Amino acid sequence: MRTFDERVSRVAALRPAKRRPAAEEDFAARPVDESDALARRLGAAVGKNRFGEHLVVQQWFSSPEPCGLNPEALRLLLPVKPRTPRVPPSLNERLSDPSQWLFLDTETTGLAGGTGTYAFLIGLAWWESGGLQVEQLFMRDYGEEHSLLVELAARMASRRVLVTFNGKSFDWPLLETRYAMTRSVRPHLPETHLDLLHTARALWKMRLGSVRLTELERHVLDAPRMGWRRDHDIDSALIPQIYFDYLRGGPSEPLAGVFRHNQMDLRGLAALAGKILALLESAEPLGLADDPLDIFGLSRLVQRRGEASRARHLYESALGAGLPRDAGRAARRELALLAKRAGDFERANTLWSELAENPQGDLQEAFRAYEQLAMYFEHREKEPHRAAELTRKALASLARARGSRWAAFDKSRANNLEARFRRRLTRLERLETRQMHRNHKPLRSANSPAPSSAATESNQKPGPG
Repeated sequence: MRTFDERVSRVAALRPAKRRPAAEEDFAARPVDESDALARRLGAAVGKNRFGEHLVVQQWFSSPEPCGLNPEALRLLLPVKPRTPRVPPSLNERLSDPSQWLFLDTETTGLAGGTGTYAFLIGLAWWESGGLQVEQLFMRDYGEEHSLLVELAARMASRRVLVTFNGKSFDWPLLETRYAMTRSVRPHLPETHLDLLHTARALWKMRLGSVRLTELERHVLDAPRMGWRRDHDIDSALIPQIYFDYLRGGPSEPLAGVFRHNQMDLRGLAALAGKILALLESAEPLGLADDPLDIFGLSRLVQRRGEASRARHLYESALGAGLPRDAGRAARRELALLAKRAGDFERANTLWSELAENPQGDLQEAFRAYEQLAMYFEHREKEPHRAAELTRKALASLARARGSRWAAFDKSRANNLEARFRRRLTRLERLETRQMHRNHKPLRSANSPAPSSAATESNQKPGPG
């Protein structure tokens, strides 16, 4: 349960903070006052603008290094659907320019967001001089929020591509709310916003389960190799309380851990961008992917982005590398559908046959495969007898499943599936009968006498009237 002081602190966020008068209109940094223990501990400067002051911590890191920005790989990261028009040239140019990228991560007074939540620490980073420049803006009390937001708007005005991790759902909506609450500071909207969380889910969720940035650093990015560890990192859930304690006059030492946590998040975000872009750019990702499941995730990502040919190649690579059972079934299904759309019916039928004959516990997948094979022989090969044979196999398999393993399935779905197969079988049997009659239609013998010329004339003579 929240204490009374915590509730008061959150309610205070609803009151517009007072401006602090300043002699200088533009941003400036001055040495910190000797009495500010936190600033001395962090090596911070005091930033000043027309709205007041705030702390600024700047540090350059040699890793992660700037990553290549291939336009085709970047297109797969954009929040667009496959059938939307091509990326505008101006946006494509900015995306491909490393100097336009701005990484952002915030530390806040609450994890739920809302109008009562402050972003008390705004972490920014960009590629510079072959490494990563990190800048952290910190408000020592609520009255410094205006100053903080003005500096954020200035950074975003010069770097138009915003890159976050879950920033579309949390960080940026929270900052937009804070801008609105100030009633005097206008945000500078990004030209495009790349939220890497969604791409990370597509690529690694099946293998890792959790795609928290710390898990990705441990299992995908190899953060210790790049020069940082989270061995003594603080729990994100504790960060709001650490800030509240500081506001009430508590020690500044725990806040140093919050700054370090924010720095590692920014470095992890930049490294993640490089890893994702390398995967999206590579024609042969086997050397970059740590597991066949990563290639499978990449296959699904490029498929959703409309890259059917590349998706087929990646699915084949993932299957060749050896996928677990469930992922292997899903890869065969998607690969079969892609092959069918491309007109490669031989490959599609091979995959459908594998799924039908070796369901490996997934009976629904087997029935879907039987149905696809029956459709092929009925509509493309015009062989209703083979389609009927496959449909009978599906019905027999369904009958066996009802008595033994159907408990895992929905009964109404089973009934619908059976009804659909029986309707198909009825139609196929009618087609079989018609085809049989056509094939066995009596033909006139070669020795039969030809009709007389009179009869022919009689047949050709027009009727009366």
